Amino acid sequence: MATNQPPPPGPPSSRKTSLYVTLGELAAGGAVLLLFMLLVLWFVSALAPRTSGFAAPMLGAWGLAVAVMLCLLLVRLRRLRRAAQENLARTQRSEARLAGIIRSSMEAIITVDEGQHIVLFNPTAERLFGCTAAAAIGKPLGDFMPARFRVAHEAHVRRFGVTGVTDRQMGQQRVLHALRQDGTEFPIEASISQTRDSGGKLFTVILRDTTERVRAEAALRQSQEELQQLSDRVQASREDERRRIARELHDDLGQRLSALKMDLAILASDLKDAGTPPGLLDQAAAMHLVIDETVASVRRIAADLRPALLDELGLIPAIEWLGKEFSARYGITVVTHAAEEDDVGERAATAIFRIVQEALSNVVQHAQADRVDIELVRQDGHYELTVRDNGCGNAATPPAGVERVSLGLVGIRERARLLGGTVATRQAPGGGFCLTVRFPLAVSSSLEAST
Repeated sequence: MATNQPPPPGPPSSRKTSLYVTLGELAAGGAVLLLFMLLVLWFVSALAPRTSGFAAPMLGAWGLAVAVMLCLLLVRLRRLRRAAQENLARTQRSEARLAGIIRSSMEAIITVDEGQHIVLFNPTAERLFGCTAAAAIGKPLGDFMPARFRVAHEAHVRRFGVTGVTDRQMGQQRVLHALRQDGTEFPIEASISQTRDSGGKLFTVILRDTTERVRAEAALRQSQEELQQLSDRVQASREDERRRIARELHDDLGQRLSALKMDLAILASDLKDAGTPPGLLDQAAAMHLVIDETVASVRRIAADLRPALLDELGLIPAIEWLGKEFSARYGITVVTHAAEEDDVGERAATAIFRIVQEALSNVVQHAQADRVDIELVRQDGHYELTVRDNGCGNAATPPAGVERVSLGLVGIRERARLLGGTVATRQAPGGGFCLTVRFPLAVSSSLEAST
């Protein structure tokens, strides 16, 4: 940005001229003073024969006093003239500096009078609107905005002139639109201020082109929407894959293990009937135990992937089963409070179940709790799911000196967004951590329609 420096001092010749003028004025003043004193002396000498000896010195003293007063008056006038010249010079430098700032500003600056006719149009405004200052000055400001906004803008400026209150401040308003000389529209943001001079009120608008920012925001919104759609599809595909793997584990591998268990039982019976040594029978019994453990492990893995209760009996039995499994595995008491729910749909039930599952996982990792209460209630057209523990941990706040990115809450928020709901967390000192998810009752129909 260009800067404006105060004008350099004049050349030596101008200073010499100013010195000569000052000496000439003093000489002229001295000459006038000398002539005035000679006139007073002549007047005193002319009156001397007819006046007493006391009156002549008095006249001379009065004349001298008048001469001194005239001299002081000349000096005072000279000082006033010099002060006025210095003030004028400072004012001119200030005006030149202000004009330089306006010309070099990276923001478009437009000033209009009370009739909203342009009186100032800086170079940035010329480039922005494609119009020279000479052509713009005198035009109505409405010529530089789309016709559909002119009436509202004029009313806003008039209201601002009366109240001094405006909602148009940089970065704190909705996007406005302006009109270039060639008729193209573009988005702007603007701020307005007012001042008064001898000719009345002046309104100054500082504005900037926000075309690139609006494009970037639109691209960001589109990207977020695409990412959300991708996340929704990934979640759905993930659940479908979990369901398929769980079914294959249960139906295929489970059946094969059951058949192997039956064959091993028959083989052990035949070996016993054939008088096989006890060592071989013990090995067969150990193999039978391993198969039983493998079957149990396969069932547990299949249930973790996709509990059959969720598809067969619904959401509440699935949450109760999850609480029992969690309590048995980690030794934490889980109490479920839930009435019979309406049919929320398969995808909504899956999302709620996964939220509870993730919340319980966070309790194990961060809470250091020994009791968890799960509550699902229906109120005011919404379901409200609450998971509360009596521990001291918070998945959103890592311990001191430990950096951790909590993806658990991120996943919960994403699933809540899929439900059209909201997530709230709170933690009271000594009261544990509480997670609350609210989602509308109509979520099931919207989710099923999207599949």
